[in-house]
Amino acid sequence: MTHAYAALAADTPLAPHSITRRAVGPTDVAIEILFCGVCHSDLHTARGEWGGTKWPCVPGHEIVGRVNAIGADVTGHAVGSMVGVGCLVDSCRECHACEDNLEQYCDTGATWTYNSVDKHLGGVTFGGYSTDVVVDQAFVLRIPESLDPAGAAPLLCAGVTTFSPLRHWNVGTGSRVGVVGLGGLGHMAVKLAHAMSAEVTLFTTSPGKEADARRLGADHVVVTQRGATTAPVTPSLDLIINTVSVPHSLDPYLGALDREGVMVMVGVPPEPHQSPSMMALITRRRSLAGSLIGGIAETQEMLDFCAEHGIVSDIEVIPMHAINEAYERMLKSDVKYRFVIDMATLRYATSGQGAA
Repeated sequence: MTHAYAALAADTPLAPHSITRRAVGPTDVAIEILFCGVCHSDLHTARGEWGGTKWPCVPGHEIVGRVNAIGADVTGHAVGSMVGVGCLVDSCRECHACEDNLEQYCDTGATWTYNSVDKHLGGVTFGGYSTDVVVDQAFVLRIPESLDPAGAAPLLCAGVTTFSPLRHWNVGTGSRVGVVGLGGLGHMAVKLAHAMSAEVTLFTTSPGKEADARRLGADHVVVTQRGATTAPVTPSLDLIINTVSVPHSLDPYLGALDREGVMVMVGVPPEPHQSPSMMALITRRRSLAGSLIGGIAETQEMLDFCAEHGIVSDIEVIPMHAINEAYERMLKSDVKYRFVIDMATLRYATSGQGAA
């Protein structure tokens, strides 16, 4: 049995729980989990806010750990290697999306790290709020040695979620990029866009975040008013990454786009945004788009890019037993900028030892 923390219902705190992991097959990699990032998606799913949650639910899809066993046919990963697992643990591997290394858009449905149909054991998949996991080698990522393992964990969701649209819309020198919100996703978008040599504008409703935004790489900081209906800056931006996961008016940010500019939505609120003005779109041939994490190849590219540029997430490391408090603090934006669970605290707790 594997020790974990699970939500047993939408309205109950996460608590210790035991789960079963499959035996290591020929192409499988067994991983001792060292760190697991805490994503807002974890909270939404554990509390049933998006619908479709199957309980017990073990969240966690920002997993970094060390390989402790491999199957006979595994290549590219060895016992003792530092590896990661993000939001995906399988896909059909045959459709056009999978052939294009976009497994997250698998035509038959990707297998998510948690709350997805478990093709091996039945039931649902269980995530990284646990001591270990077994994953097919095709969905295991190499963590570069230069990256701090704890700081690298959120890269597996927050990092690639913002890296993917920056790459897709060809951000580089001379690009003018806006980022809406300075949270777990937003702070990564600022860091990555800056590393790609873009001119970065951060939009925030929190005046106190200006200094941090500039430290992270923002060239400009615009403090917006909640409920604003007009553009906070003159129409000048090529791309906006909107990371906010609560409903808000999109019109002010669409109005900040230059002709043929694109606003990409990566935050998913529990209720819909207000419908945007069509006039804001058609008068400058602007686009409103969405983007979902990244495929395995792109996630590895992102990790290697971060290693090259010395980028990890800004984190606060917590013990496993503090997860419920962390959820409440996350709702208040009381974290800079991502919680990461030290999974040794779960192992100590279940072995009867005291956590260090």
